[in-house]
Amino acid sequence: MLETSARLLRLLSLLQAHREWSGADLADRLGVSPRTVRRDVERLRELGYPVNASPGTGGGYQLGAGAELPPLLLDDDEAVAVAVGLRTAAGQGIEGIGETSVRALAKLEQVLPNRLRHRVSALNAFTVPMLRGPEPTAVDPAVLTELAHLCRDAERLRFEYRDHGGAPSRRTVEPYRLVCTERRWYMVAWDLDRDDWRTFRVDRITPKPPHGPRFAPRTPPADDLADYVSKGVSTGAYAARAVVRLLVPLREAAGRISPSAGTLEAESDGSCLLRTGAATLDVMVIHVMMMGFEFEVLEPAELTETVRTARDRLSRALERARPARAAGDGARTPGTPEARGGSGAR
Repeated sequence: MLETSARLLRLLSLLQAHREWSGADLADRLGVSPRTVRRDVERLRELGYPVNASPGTGGGYQLGAGAELPPLLLDDDEAVAVAVGLRTAAGQGIEGIGETSVRALAKLEQVLPNRLRHRVSALNAFTVPMLRGPEPTAVDPAVLTELAHLCRDAERLRFEYRDHGGAPSRRTVEPYRLVCTERRWYMVAWDLDRDDWRTFRVDRITPKPPHGPRFAPRTPPADDLADYVSKGVSTGAYAARAVVRLLVPLREAAGRISPSAGTLEAESDGSCLLRTGAATLDVMVIHVMMMGFEFEVLEPAELTETVRTARDRLSRALERARPARAAGDGARTPGTPEARGGSGAR
């Protein structure tokens, strides 16, 4: 009986971890026959767990949505990972996630065994989150969940999208993946009207159901979608683009430059390449200067001239702001009677 109960728990854990299992795969994982799997599935149903089964050679088992949330079965490392994830979720740009995470964490800690509760408490007590950059734009968690389900089920999405200026447009896409940075969430999708891949900011998306029909997923635009989105939001979206050599190692530059500010590529032990964009070349100079690294402009050539113009303007500003020296050092402050040759006496 203990062996059967343990196997049922293991079966429930497998069903929770995977969208759909074939009977043969479950039998192989559990080390039993397909007939035993069918009996165990029936026992789970008798206990109130909605296990759906699809017939045929391509069919399988899937844990359906029920009236009650089934217990989560986590091993030690999974439980700690979930607790830490809940603890640090407040900075991920999802509206209301901070308070919700605290409530979920309180429920989780109530059922953790002592050995795990101590580990989680130590991590919580001695961890301080540090969020870089401006406050992220909040994303509605219901919208985020809806998009994730459509990506998973390969269903077309209809939505209203607001551009940078707030102008709305109606879009129909085949959603592929969600990509998140430390500040924002993006969706990579095939735009049916434009017949090309596009990246959309999730906080600007308002779904307009009904969705569908289902589609066959296309080959993604890149193997590394995080890099693809980074290039799009940091370079491709801007009129002015540049390649700059930063005279610091890649690791040091990556610690200060976020994926939304530019893409980095190792060049040597002491330098790396930065590809970035800005609205104008004047803004580009400020953008690169604010990174705080020594640099060399590689392209475009016009950026070098813009840097030279900025240098001259700054030099003139420093000349005008030269502080007055002490009276005893013989220097004259421009504009004073002494500087003009007068004695200052009337």
